[in-house]
Amino acid sequence: MGLGVLEVKSSRNVPGTSYVLDDASRPALPEHLDANRVKYDKSNTIILVPQPSDDPNDPLNWPLWKRDIILLILSTISVIASTLSPLLAANTVTLAIFFGRDFTQMALLTGYHLCGVGVAGFIFVASARIWGKRHLYLLGTVLIIISSAWGGAAGTNYASLLWARVVQGIGLAPFEALVNASVGDLYFVHERGKRMALSNLALFGGAFFTPVLVGKITQTIGWEWSFYMIAIFAGALLPLIFFFVPETAFVRPEYQALGRPEGGAAVSVNEQHDSHVSGESKDVQTPDQSGSASLEKQAPYTDPTPPKATFVQSLRPFNGRKSDANFFKLVLRPFPLFFHPAVLWACLIQGTLIGWTVMIGVVLAAIFLGPPLWFNEVETGYMYTGPFVGAILGFIISGLLADWSTKLMIRRNKGVYEPEFRIVLVALQLVFGCVGLYGFGITAEKVTRYGWFLPDLFFAFEVGGMVLGAVASALYIVDAHRDIAVEAFTCLLIFKNIFSFALTWGAYDWLTSAGISKTFYIVASIQVGICLLSVPMYIFGKWNRAFFSRHDILKILHL
Repeated sequence: MGLGVLEVKSSRNVPGTSYVLDDASRPALPEHLDANRVKYDKSNTIILVPQPSDDPNDPLNWPLWKRDIILLILSTISVIASTLSPLLAANTVTLAIFFGRDFTQMALLTGYHLCGVGVAGFIFVASARIWGKRHLYLLGTVLIIISSAWGGAAGTNYASLLWARVVQGIGLAPFEALVNASVGDLYFVHERGKRMALSNLALFGGAFFTPVLVGKITQTIGWEWSFYMIAIFAGALLPLIFFFVPETAFVRPEYQALGRPEGGAAVSVNEQHDSHVSGESKDVQTPDQSGSASLEKQAPYTDPTPPKATFVQSLRPFNGRKSDANFFKLVLRPFPLFFHPAVLWACLIQGTLIGWTVMIGVVLAAIFLGPPLWFNEVETGYMYTGPFVGAILGFIISGLLADWSTKLMIRRNKGVYEPEFRIVLVALQLVFGCVGLYGFGITAEKVTRYGWFLPDLFFAFEVGGMVLGAVASALYIVDAHRDIAVEAFTCLLIFKNIFSFALTWGAYDWLTSAGISKTFYIVASIQVGICLLSVPMYIFGKWNRAFFSRHDILKILHL
């Protein structure tokens, strides 16, 4: 029993459990792995997981600076894309008066946008499985440009603006569904902690700075320009994506076996799910880097090394099929995963706090824009400064602790990494997120007594907890269930957007009938219960991984 994670009474290799040589005095490589066929970092003490191939087109063989530039560009466009969901948060009253609609109808401009994200996720993820991710990043950016220009030009036509919002959601879907999966494509597990925190900050944290800007834009040059600005910035990023974000999906050869577990079949590289190790990133030596400082202890293979793709070849939106699977079956693959305990846990940990954040946005629009504070668009936009700071702090904390805590637990577990070590971060979500929800409910109910600062402070706590939970759940899915990570992220995308849509539909009526404090007492208590689900997930997570490696729900359903 490794640090509370229950062991599996089987000689079968459990996906996700990895062995790390982080200390020469106590090697962790098990007998069934052949050290002569395992690749290491430059120190020859850290096993590289996933194992890089000999193909120079393998993203794991690219220099670290190139991989970081790709992630930086994807994170930047993710910030722009993530601004779409809260785009109308600060000017709800202005638009309600402009279009002559009530608060619920204005909230549905965001609700149907979220539905567009969720529905498009099914199609885009299936397409990513077959043809890779690059074409979807390009398509998503183009759709954001077109739909944002459309939304700004909608004039007084509510239906036109509504459909523009739906198309904006479709444009957002590739980034919400695939950027975290691209982190898994580009990095070894010991490199992922800080990068996953960055991608989640871009996807979630950046959205909270949007209302701060939108409120000022609406007051000075009109609400239409909040749409036009997105079209302009997305247009500026399109060339960077086209020229500097090549395809990150890569099919790993089956012959890269790491050994044969006792009594079992050979374990191929793409069955060896990721391990977490200590230390900073080390560039992998590519096949054209010869010399005595070899990164690998590996017998030669007979298969020829493919030629390195030219820069012009890397610009193609498609560079071959990544899977021979049926497209329509791939569209259906995420549905049964909602019954997978790990995926359902991740959906709840990440999705519910995002939904409660949407509910807080409804409160800000309905309460702070009206009596007794009578905030205008700019002042309401400034209320999102707190959650933006909370998102930054959540990013910093998760970035610092994600690697450090896992490194510590690996050492205490005698060099063996269990993906459940990632779940420890949820403890901070329980503290920050739930304190934020309880506190916001108490102080927002009595704004005449507490003013605007305390609700904003607790909003910051809630968003910080949201980022911590998003990082923990994303890292766990990538590390524990790498083979279904893309479908799992689709489940997360669908759950959080449909859940948020349901809240935009009924949140205003719920708040007006039950009151703010009572509503948020219920919401916060639900979130406490969801966070506590992490305890059995941590204890029984390895059992769950072993069970579903033997009983693959997707293979059973022929998906």
